Amino acid sequence: MAAGEGSSSLIRVRMSAHDAHYGGDLVDGARLLALFGDVATELLIRMDGDEGLFVAYDSVEFIAPVHAGDYIEAEGSVKSIGTTSRKMRFEARKVIAARRDLGESAAEALAEPIVVCRASGTCVTPKQKKRF
Repeated sequence: MAAGEGSSSLIRVRMSAHDAHYGGDLVDGARLLALFGDVATELLIRMDGDEGLFVAYDSVEFIAPVHAGDYIEAEGSVKSIGTTSRKMRFEARKVIAARRDLGESAAEALAEPIVVCRASGTCVTPKQKKRF
């Protein structure tokens, strides 16, 4: 099924100790951008039948910290479609927070997700690669 403008994709991932890059089990912001790349790839496959290429981010805003043990939802949507380009917006939200202050394996499902990152960017699927 081909997707179009307004289409969206959502993934949920637990940040592991392997994702922690800094003191206090802080996760590198680049990990969130990698999630946005995965979301963009799914949208391009649904639209064009090809993974396409992520060309550039127009903006990236890191809003709140992410730690190992947190669960992050990364969502993206197609905002406009050109001949080969697709402009997309992304948002990452923390939906479960690790609670190391309560115990090494304690966590809490959040009543309201916390937005941790927003971004927008442009992806391209070369004409010769498009199947739809």
